[in-house]
Parts: sequence; C-alpha cells; structure tokens
Amino acid sequence: MRLSFIFLAIIAAAFFFQMVSPQFESAFLFIPLFALEEPWRFVTSIFLHADMMHLFFNAYALFLFGSILEQRIKKKDYLVIFFGAGILGGLLYYIMSLTSFAPICSSPFGGTWPCPALGASGAVYGLLGAVAVMLPNMRIFMMFMPMKMKHAAMLWFALSFIGTFSSGDGIAHAGHLGGMIFGLAYAWWISREQKMEYDIPVYETWQD
Repeated sequence: MRLSFIFLAIIAAAFFFQMVSPQFESAFLFIPLFALEEPWRFVTSIFLHADMMHLFFNAYALFLFGSILEQRIKKKDYLVIFFGAGILGGLLYYIMSLTSFAPICSSPFGGTWPCPALGASGAVYGLLGAVAVMLPNMRIFMMFMPMKMKHAAMLWFALSFIGTFSSGDGIAHAGHLGGMIFGLAYAWWISREQKMEYDIPVYETWQD
C-alpha cells in the first residue's frame, strides 16, 4: 500500500477525533512555547488540520504529488522527506516565533502568545520541492495556468519567503518555507546519488 494513502488515512482519522474532542487537538498541535518541553508536537501536528478547507487542499496535494514522488524514489527516502520536511517546517516556525515576525494569538492562559500551528503543509511543501527536483519540466496547472513544476516551485518558494515576514494572514509561511527547503535539498542529494550510480563506468572483462 502506498505511503501517501496511509498518511491520508491517518490525517482523516485525526480530523475526526479533532471534531469529536477539542482536547485531542490541544494535546497534539504545535505550540511554540511548549516546543522544547514537548517535542513530539513537531510530528503530531503534521496530521492535524484547522478546518475542512485546510484539510482538503493539503490532502489533495499529498495525494497528487505524493503519489508521483512515490513512483520515483524509495519508500525510505519518501518517509525522510515527509517527516523531515514537516519537522524542519515546525522548527523554522518555532525560530520565527522567537522574533518580532511571530503571528500573535490570544492565549488561553491570558494575554497573548505566538500562535499555535497545525497541518501537513510543511510536509507537503517538502514533497512539492522534491517533485520539482525530480521532474522539473512536468507541467501542472497553478491557478488554472499551465506551468512547469520548477517554475511553480520557485513561485511557491518566493511566496512562502515573503509570507514568513508577514504575520497577519494566519498562515504559517515559515513552516512551508522550511518544508520546501528540506524537500529540495534532500531530493537534490538523492538524485545526485542516483546519477553517480548510473555514471559508474563499465569495463569489458574476459577470462583466460
């Protein structure tokens, strides 16, 4: 069974529990102030989503790009990209939460704090970055416009970078940016390894 489908099933199950129990979400979403004390939140928050629209777009991108990527790389590498991108995305969001660019929300304990974050976007952006490296000339439709994957990745990267320094739209752009950086870098590394394997010279041999 494809890993993308397994992740989609986990995400759907997590969303069901979120709707049933608010305590479930509180226990597993990413809270910057608790990040070092409760590091599992870097992983568990990947599978949570804020609402149906958030769930739909991430699930669609995971299904589309995850399925494509799984046909190009080993399962081990797919897992590394998915979780590595999700975790690095959370880490970059945590770092930004320590700066003046942090999105600020009302704290349940009174006052304000850096906004909690949730969603598979960081992991999905890692998959997007990896697909852009593996299949740079693949054509996709972005806002109904045909575009090569490498150009779409450049646009997503630029929007995420700019958004990282704008805290007013409720989107964890730093998580997207961190995820894409990981996906681009790891896919570049494994594609380089694959090329080296193919470039090994073959010498003619004979027996006496």
